[in-house]
Amino acid sequence: MIKRSFILALLLSTALFISCSPIMHHNQPDPTSKNGQPVAQDTNIYGSYLAARVAHIRKDFDHAAQYYEIAHAQDPKNVELLNHIYLLQASKGRIDDAAQYAAKAIELNTDNGFAYMLVAMQEMHNKQYSASIASINKINDPIYQGLIAPLVNAWNYAGLNQQKKALASLNLLTKEEGLSSVYRQHRAMLLDYFGSNREAGEIYEQILQDKNSEISVRLLEIITNFYIRTGQKDKAVAIMNSTVNNQSLDSLLSYLRAKVNSADPQTTKPVLSSVQVGVAEALFTVASTFRYDEAIDVAHMYTSLAIYMNPDYSTAKVLLADIFETREMFDDANTLYDSIDKDDIAYYPAQIKKARNLIKQEDYKGAEILLESLGQDYDDIQIYMELGDILRLNNRFNEAIKYYDQAIDKAKSPVTLWVLYYAKGVSLEKSGHWQEAEETLMKAYDIKKHFLVLNHLGYTWIRQNKNIDQAFEMIVEAYNQAPFDPSINDSLGFALYNLGYYTMSLPYLERAVELYPSSAIISSHLGDAYWFAHRKNEARFQWQHALDMKDDSGELDIDATKDKIAHGIKDEPNLTYDKERIEAAIKKIRKPVKKLVRIKTN
Repeated sequence: MIKRSFILALLLSTALFISCSPIMHHNQPDPTSKNGQPVAQDTNIYGSYLAARVAHIRKDFDHAAQYYEIAHAQDPKNVELLNHIYLLQASKGRIDDAAQYAAKAIELNTDNGFAYMLVAMQEMHNKQYSASIASINKINDPIYQGLIAPLVNAWNYAGLNQQKKALASLNLLTKEEGLSSVYRQHRAMLLDYFGSNREAGEIYEQILQDKNSEISVRLLEIITNFYIRTGQKDKAVAIMNSTVNNQSLDSLLSYLRAKVNSADPQTTKPVLSSVQVGVAEALFTVASTFRYDEAIDVAHMYTSLAIYMNPDYSTAKVLLADIFETREMFDDANTLYDSIDKDDIAYYPAQIKKARNLIKQEDYKGAEILLESLGQDYDDIQIYMELGDILRLNNRFNEAIKYYDQAIDKAKSPVTLWVLYYAKGVSLEKSGHWQEAEETLMKAYDIKKHFLVLNHLGYTWIRQNKNIDQAFEMIVEAYNQAPFDPSINDSLGFALYNLGYYTMSLPYLERAVELYPSSAIISSHLGDAYWFAHRKNEARFQWQHALDMKDDSGELDIDATKDKIAHGIKDEPNLTYDKERIEAAIKKIRKPVKKLVRIKTN
């Protein structure tokens, strides 16, 4: 494990990236004149700064940087303004611009390690390796020097064709136990770059044999590339054939496997074709090590640097796009996906991720067109699943069913199958084919008793006055799996209400409304329960609220709801059930232990 001190040191270097804390202070003149009237020039400074902050908060980093630059032009000695500018520019891959502002910050005696990194990377990009080493070595933080400098300077020395110094720099990583795998991988890559094939091969073999460490697809690509180039294609093919597919990496592994199988050893070029490509691997190592919420800024910056050093680095582009997605910057993510070459192993997975982003942006037509286009070249389950989901979300259920059937024909994993049966079952129900829908949902249920399947079957049976005891037990089991899902809280409250447990139903229906306040049908259910709990004014309020909202469920009977507002409910629900079995199920309802989190509804 990497020491937390590494994390903290790197986080401090990028602390102002997302932060929008006030920075207009000691170098700023008083914004008003002696008579209290605004000074035009100062107003411009503050106007630019405020515009930058707004853009920054909105994650419009390009415009934020531009406005900070305008403010900086009027306050050139404000170091924190400079920090904002070069960090934002770096985040969007504008490393040359960022390096210029970082150099200005250094002139003002900044102690930010990342400023030196930007300058060093620009120097290395321009093959000024000695200057890059000098810039890296100016970073005084010993923790920073323990991880970044050994990796980057190793490749700088490689640029100077000084193999011994390169390996000696890398040896500094051995002082930190948690960096042993990083050290081993980069030692092998350096030896590979220098043409020390015997030693490189020995370390690559150690990496392959180590059952305690995971091997990334990128590292597999580098290792198999090495074996192909050194006359050992059979070994490269065997490595790929023995690789166990991970569901999330299946496409990447499949395309890498095909690439290895078709490779010509005589024409295969090295992945590590230059020092810049090598250091990009080092920077990506840093980025992927810190790819989690607490240190996402670190991952963002170092992934941008990796792409700057190797513009064809598709794995880094996918990681940076994923970071953009985390920040809900979907257009930026999609731009990166589109920059990946069609012949690259990451092209197809990247386009699938782009389609998912378009769905998140509610550009369903764009996603549909993209997926149908991919379907011309790829006969893949993922395309059919995604198309089915898009069509289902847009109430085109019969078309969705056809795609789900195509996906089911290709499904190999039970994990995938239950999801497909569930989605197909919902589509069949919505298209008016309940008997077939029930059979399909039961297939999903037999594979996995997931809360989505349990809830859907249980709720539907309660509505149909069918299999009441089993339906209620399913809903209870679904609730115990996902006690803060609004639909499941609604189902449990709705079931209890229909069983005559009016007061008991209220907490679940109220929680459902709190979690999902824009659901018309949930408000309607709560109104029904309030009525028989002798809270009639509140009941009418909820019914009226239901009428005021759009009903996405298709269940709300508008005329019946208006009648309830005018006359109330005359007849109580009248389900037939086994009371002992229902009471036993009620006792199994677990109390939630987490805090409520309201879902987004817009």
